[in-house]
Amino acid sequence: MIDRVVHVVDDDQAVRESLTFMLTAAGFAVAAYESGEDFAAAMDDIETGCLITDVRMPGMSGLDLLRLVKASGKLITAIVVTGHGDVPLAVEAMKLGAVEFLEKPYDEKSLLAAVQAARARHDRVRDVEKERTAIGARIRTLSRRETEVLQRLVDGLQNKEIARDLGISPRTVEVYRANVMGKMQAASLSELVRMALLANGD
Repeated sequence: MIDRVVHVVDDDQAVRESLTFMLTAAGFAVAAYESGEDFAAAMDDIETGCLITDVRMPGMSGLDLLRLVKASGKLITAIVVTGHGDVPLAVEAMKLGAVEFLEKPYDEKSLLAAVQAARARHDRVRDVEKERTAIGARIRTLSRRETEVLQRLVDGLQNKEIARDLGISPRTVEVYRANVMGKMQAASLSELVRMALLANGD
């Protein structure tokens, strides 16, 4: 699967080979790059996956790569590898979206646990994005008035308040509300509100 690819970026050939062997043995497909620039050049063809990068490298650093990934909007979860004195940089990497950081020297168990954590984050984000897309499609089926009712329900207004706000009867609000619940495939008001908030990125 393409989203099981682990992209290893390290200027040290021995490290790249060691990580490639370890990850391949664990069942992952691996793409290795000897510089940040090489990974950046391949970014157009990468949509998803896990990135393992050293923090300190000649040219583009690990932080530079994280900024690039963040700006791309692509679903790539990252793990940064750091020396003992680079912990402040690792913290900065976490702020840029890294899922984990590993201090050298690290063992196979720690590395694979970090990759699994990155994979779990990847799956959660992917599932949320799929749900957001589906919800957005449902919202687009609502009429203008249904959308207005939905917005007010999310704001916490009661039927009578919505009726007064829109200049319609409470009974008409109930009809629109039922239509919204049906089109949005919401079993309850709380689920409807959650959907609307997710669609808005909240």
